[in-house]
Parts: sequence; C-alpha cells; structure tokens
Amino acid sequence: MSPFDRLLLQGAIALENINEWVGRSVAWLSLLMVLVTFAVVVLRYTFDLGWIAMQESITYMHAVLFLAGAAYTLKHQGHVRVDIFYHRFSLRTRAWVELFGSLFLLLPVCLFIFFMSWDYVAQSWTLYEGSREAGGLDGVYLLKSMILLMAALLVAQGIANIMRCLLVLRGHTEQLFAVDTPSKEEI
Repeated sequence: MSPFDRLLLQGAIALENINEWVGRSVAWLSLLMVLVTFAVVVLRYTFDLGWIAMQESITYMHAVLFLAGAAYTLKHQGHVRVDIFYHRFSLRTRAWVELFGSLFLLLPVCLFIFFMSWDYVAQSWTLYEGSREAGGLDGVYLLKSMILLMAALLVAQGIANIMRCLLVLRGHTEQLFAVDTPSKEEI
C-alpha cells in the first residue's frame, strides 16, 4: 500500500471513528427515551402529575438520536436504498456509484442544509430560544444546533466514503465500506 493510499485509509478511519463514537453514544438515548416515557405515563396516570419539561425532553432525545445518528447509519449502510441493480455490480462499479452519489448528491445536499440552516440556528442562539410552553425546556437553540451537527457529521462520513471509493478505484478492493475496515495490524 502506497503512502497516499495509507493516508486515505487512515483519514477514512479517523472520520469514521468520530461517527462511530457519536452514533454509539446517542444510541443510549433510545433506552433513556423509553424510561422517561414510562415515567411520564406512570406519573400522569398513577399520581396525576405531569411536567412539560419531562415530556419535551422525549422530543429532544428523539431529535438528537436521529440527527446525530444519521452519519453513523450512513457509515453502516443502514439508509434505505432502491437496490435493483447495485448488488449485481462489481466492486469497482459500486465504488463509482458510491463516489458519484457522495460527490454529487450527499455532499451538496448536506452543504445546502448546513448553509441554509445557519441563519435559522444563529437567530435561535441570538434569542436563546426556549420552549413556547410554560415550564418547558429552555434549550431550543441547542436542539436547533443539532441540524448543523448532523450536516457536518454527514459531510465527514461522505468524505470518508469518497476516500474509500478512491482506495477501491486504486486497486484496494477490500476497502469500500467501513465494515470492511482492516485491523490496525493490517495498516
């Protein structure tokens, strides 16, 4: 493996490790959402108690789970695809399809989302936007910031995908997807 190829692989692995860590971290929110939802139901129907902030926290966790977990899902090829021909393609052809998709679909859409959301998020931060409900959570501006984080993480994963596609096109056929990542000893 040439130094350039090694650099591509190490760069892809570094970017993917960020998304792996974020994805595994926010995955715990799904369990926490279940527990908080259970607590809301028990408190409401058993003790006739309810807190808006507790109910809103479920929505916040749900949003963070999906926004921060999108790049993790992309890394593990978990997004829905319309796969009529793709699975029949050779690894090299799949690399071209992935490269094209990342360069001309994923990255432009993510950059569009990032730049179009910037003013929306900035305005929310300027106002320190909070809940519209009395007793709700005051961190709406933090939640809206997750839009920018989602776009940034997806761009990072898109760049990692591009690096892997380049490796395949340069003859390293085992490097297309993150699940095919070699161990540290192989690098």
